[in-house]
Amino acid sequence: MECGFSPQLHSNRPILARTCPGASPRTRTWTSFLASPCLKTGSQIHLPHSSLKICNGAACKAVTSAPFVETTEATELDWDNIGFGLVPTDYMYVMKCSSDGIFTNGELKKFGPVELNPSAGVLNYGQGLFEGLKAYRKEDGSILLFRPEENAKRMIDGASRMCMPAPTVEQFVDAVKMTVVANNRWVPPTGKGSLYVRPLLMGSGAVLGLAPAPEYTFLIFVSPVGNYFKEGLAPINLIVEDEYHRATPGGTGGVKTIGNYASVLKAQKIAKEKGYSDVLYLDAVHNKYLEEVSSCNIFVVKGNVISTPEIKGTILPGITRKSIIDVARSQGFQVEERAVPVEELLDADEVFCTGTAVVVSPVGSITYLGKRVEYGNRGVGVVSQQLYSALTSLQMGLAEDHMGWTVQLN
Repeated sequence: MECGFSPQLHSNRPILARTCPGASPRTRTWTSFLASPCLKTGSQIHLPHSSLKICNGAACKAVTSAPFVETTEATELDWDNIGFGLVPTDYMYVMKCSSDGIFTNGELKKFGPVELNPSAGVLNYGQGLFEGLKAYRKEDGSILLFRPEENAKRMIDGASRMCMPAPTVEQFVDAVKMTVVANNRWVPPTGKGSLYVRPLLMGSGAVLGLAPAPEYTFLIFVSPVGNYFKEGLAPINLIVEDEYHRATPGGTGGVKTIGNYASVLKAQKIAKEKGYSDVLYLDAVHNKYLEEVSSCNIFVVKGNVISTPEIKGTILPGITRKSIIDVARSQGFQVEERAVPVEELLDADEVFCTGTAVVVSPVGSITYLGKRVEYGNRGVGVVSQQLYSALTSLQMGLAEDHMGWTVQLN
């Protein structure tokens, strides 16, 4: 038997809440987001602290949650000019893990400050990871997530490297779904952007000596976003960095740990002051092979061949990177994952970046050792446009998902 719907009343307003077979008439429960008619425009859901449940088919499991009131009342955002910056939303998700290594009792809380002990592992020793994924509004009003299980797996891999426990794939995906649905009204209209989802895993327990933290917190917050680069789907200008390095063999460049990003800020700041969009890094051993941009993977196009640096521990295994490789191969391109010498940039037909935030970002020019190389008259390349259109059509539900990558919430 499946969970059914029954009308309930709260504050004299009609709402819809889920009830499960065997539950008392007063128990109100909530779907695990596979479908959600209760999220129709103008509706509200009120779920008391003691009775929030996740329902999936016949299985209903209780989760702890603060009182939750979800509303789809319109926001006052200018969807055409939201950019890529934090917009405070309604709810965030928090789940903790003690020394037993098991995460339990996740809950939705009002978005706001997080209290940490000054001796928390994340503050003193940088024991933290983060992920990034997006939710898109389809034309019919429903919401799509793109490959959330891949983010969950990457967090698990990163947690192992950082000596941290991690939520299971099921816990991660359910928490993402819960957070997105709770912030439903902040998902931009189709074609106006997306809801950026930021899961965090951090050592929140107090520790003075260098050691793994005794407690961990998994947190998710969201924000509606537009384009990451101010150029949008327009060519960006990169400079090859030959002094600073993003990662070294044996380090943490291949996991999404917080420290990887603080270390690129200086080179990025210098580059932006000179008018460049971002920095392209080289390997730390030979200083000649492409690695990645500050927060994006890099691809080089020559004829029908698309080349990208291989994953070997110093490069983040991007989920958009992985998806673009599969899409490109399905469209007849030959994709090579290998060491790519920086000199190949000088003779490329196109260059583009990929990442959750940018999706696909064409490169208009790259400057290396004072020499500037431009691509396609500094316009959007044919291959970049083709792959961008193919992937975003999948993500936004505009094309049939033959890959099985999207998850529909309501």
